[in-house]
Amino acid sequence: MSLENRTVLVIGRSSGIARAVVAAATAAGAKVVVAGRDEVDVADEASIAALASRLGRVDHVVSTASARARGSVETLTPEAVLASFTVKAIAPIFLAKHFAPMMPPDGSFVFLSGASARKAMPGMLAVGGTNAALDALVRGLAVELAPLRVNAVSPGTIDTGAYDALGDAAKADLFAARSATNPVRRIGAAEDIARAVLFALDSTFMTGVSLAVDGGEPLV
Repeated sequence: MSLENRTVLVIGRSSGIARAVVAAATAAGAKVVVAGRDEVDVADEASIAALASRLGRVDHVVSTASARARGSVETLTPEAVLASFTVKAIAPIFLAKHFAPMMPPDGSFVFLSGASARKAMPGMLAVGGTNAALDALVRGLAVELAPLRVNAVSPGTIDTGAYDALGDAAKADLFAARSATNPVRRIGAAEDIARAVLFALDSTFMTGVSLAVDGGEPLV
């Protein structure tokens, strides 16, 4: 299957991984529709339904949306944890509910999970729980929506704006430490994840999979 002249909806911020996915899909010949926060609130089913109604048929849906809830168990708030699960582990249910009926049988969904589902790290409790929930959800949706395919791409540490809140020095220290310990000895780039997303879109015999693209980070 080729993405030539296929419609791919990409949901997420206009930077980082979402931007790389848009560029890669466009280069592969897809007609790409981008939906940021102004176009859809993935925490609101009515907003998702309205977007589906406006767009009509799409061939593939890629969601990179997230609401990060970093922090230790002592510092996490109910609001942050709920937002994390709502945006990343509940929204896919309603994206599937409203878009699947209008997709062709060879269409697919790709969601973004994360290595924290497989490796426990301080400060990543809620993020890891959210990603693990999404991994389970992908398997369930793959069964319920068949023959539509449903997969996830699970990044490790990727050099995007997600780490900017740490400050330049702390971000540099984190990247240096992880580059020194993970098996591939580097930090990932948004383009690494975009290539994996396109692989998932194009792999017609793959469904219910969370594809790790993490430099082997959970192994150490």
